[in-house]
Amino acid sequence: MLRVAVIGSGPSGCYTAQTLVQQDPDVRVDVLDRLPCPYGLVRYGVAPDHEKIKSLQNNLRTVLEHERVRFLGGVPVGPDGVPVARLRELYHAVVYCVGAATDRRLGIPGEELRGSWSATEFVSWYSAHPDAVGCAFEGSALSARSAVVIGVGNVAVDVTRMLARGAPELSPTDMPQAALTSLAASEVTHIHMVGRRGPSQARFTTKELRELSTLPDTRVTVNPAELELDPAYGDPSALPAPQRRNVEVLRGWATAPPAEGRHRIRLRFFLRPVELLADGDRVCGVRLERTAPDGHGGVTGTGRYEEIEAQLVLRSVGYRGVPLEGLPFDNDHGTVPHLAGRVLRDGTAAPGEYVAGWIKRGPTGVIGTNRPCAKETVTSLLEDASELVRREVPDDPLAALSAEGCTPVEWSGWQAIERAEAALGASLGRGVVKLPDWESLMTAARDS
Repeated sequence: MLRVAVIGSGPSGCYTAQTLVQQDPDVRVDVLDRLPCPYGLVRYGVAPDHEKIKSLQNNLRTVLEHERVRFLGGVPVGPDGVPVARLRELYHAVVYCVGAATDRRLGIPGEELRGSWSATEFVSWYSAHPDAVGCAFEGSALSARSAVVIGVGNVAVDVTRMLARGAPELSPTDMPQAALTSLAASEVTHIHMVGRRGPSQARFTTKELRELSTLPDTRVTVNPAELELDPAYGDPSALPAPQRRNVEVLRGWATAPPAEGRHRIRLRFFLRPVELLADGDRVCGVRLERTAPDGHGGVTGTGRYEEIEAQLVLRSVGYRGVPLEGLPFDNDHGTVPHLAGRVLRDGTAAPGEYVAGWIKRGPTGVIGTNRPCAKETVTSLLEDASELVRREVPDDPLAALSAEGCTPVEWSGWQAIERAEAALGASLGRGVVKLPDWESLMTAARDS
């Protein structure tokens, strides 16, 4: 019997477990997660008003309820939990699906000012990630009048939309009550979404982009002169379909008559942030350099600058993987070196160690991209299985973990959390409402 540990219960971890049990009738899979809740970024990264995408949890749930798959939450891996070396003693194979846990930085002066945050922190806060407790968004951050979102990907669109949403649209979601109350009272009325390149190179999808114009009491504006700087803007027919549709939407907004609305969203292009401006220890604006296409798909600075007033700045310039003690790490790419999913140590495949998802390929693609990624890794693992099973491992790794003081949250504990969140929502006159902190999550899990 092949025993495999999958570290991480987001899409890449669940697709890895699913592919394993589909392709090997005898494999047993433990899916370990440091959080007591499964589903990774589907629970803690997908915007709360995107109910269709969040419903993917139902598919992942089916995987974790499989008779040969076991969910073990609340189990950190690394120096503060189960060491990587110990996992290799407990399982024939370990697949690390730990994602990209931090964000990229701008590396410009003023980035540490109060009021300057990563979009990741903002998303974690309104998604009730237990590590986000203590963030200042409940306080002065949302008393800002003007916000700048740096980046033109889907996460940038998400946080822009959340800043413009009102209580009537957010109340039916699973957003934690404190975040709902704060966003409903937010004083932000002007939101600038800024990209250093042009519209044909923006990373948002057309569906997400169009949502901005459907927000109540909101007007979306685009500067036609900035769109025309893009070489592909005049004749977008040569662009791939997704980028062509984006350009068409932006063209429509640029030529539409001004609309009314309390919230104003301005999409800006060919502007590169060079400094966050300070008023004491707080951010008060962003200094940006006008860029121009360099003819090779990039941009170059023009030496012309402008400033945008902002008391809140959210950077959304990508995720980045972090090293896991005991595993090799490529600092340049923020990934674990691998060959078809096999972890490479000094250029040689390490027996029984594998990666899948963003820690394998970097933070690229959509949720579905994790399926072929996981399949490639599982194919490598099963090719190695005849050698892996020759090594003795415990009959039940959970018993060994428990004997060493580890008390995982099993599936019944997660179900108890779900019941507690349903009860909390009912008490507030809402639907399901997420528990926002470690204490409430673990208290609910223990009730199982």
